[in-house]
Amino acid sequence: MRLIDAEGKQLGIFDLGTALQKAREQGLDLVQVTHRIFPPVCKIIDAGKYFYQQAKKQKIKKIGGLKNIRLGFNISSHDLETKAKIAEKFLKEGNPVRVEMVLRQREKRLSDFAKQKLNQFLEILKKLIPFKVGRELKKEARGLTMIITKE
Repeated sequence: MRLIDAEGKQLGIFDLGTALQKAREQGLDLVQVTHRIFPPVCKIIDAGKYFYQQAKKQKIKKIGGLKNIRLGFNISSHDLETKAKIAEKFLKEGNPVRVEMVLRQREKRLSDFAKQKLNQFLEILKKLIPFKVGRELKKEARGLTMIITKE
């Protein structure tokens, strides 16, 4: 098996007995990282810490992802503040947020007014948390959308 030490340096190819002996000398565990290639790759690390980090990564994958905030055309300023607080919570969790302004029928002709509402939303959000625009404002079939991420 190919052996990697705790610092990430490759030690070479060893048999199982020698690899286990090297791990015990350092007071660490021998963990098989991948078995899909030949020879399989093993790493000398603290197994408890390694499996904890792997579980944490899986949990983040389940939680993480794009979150949506939908704004209506006639949304009040108080509701914009409420939606901004929700977006702040999502950004603090590390999730990107897609802000969507839904436009129906004749509202589509008043896209300038919708852009003003979105800018008002962004100003409120800017006071709560610093962010950067991941994708600029884009006109789509159902309205306007943009993606923001935490700085």
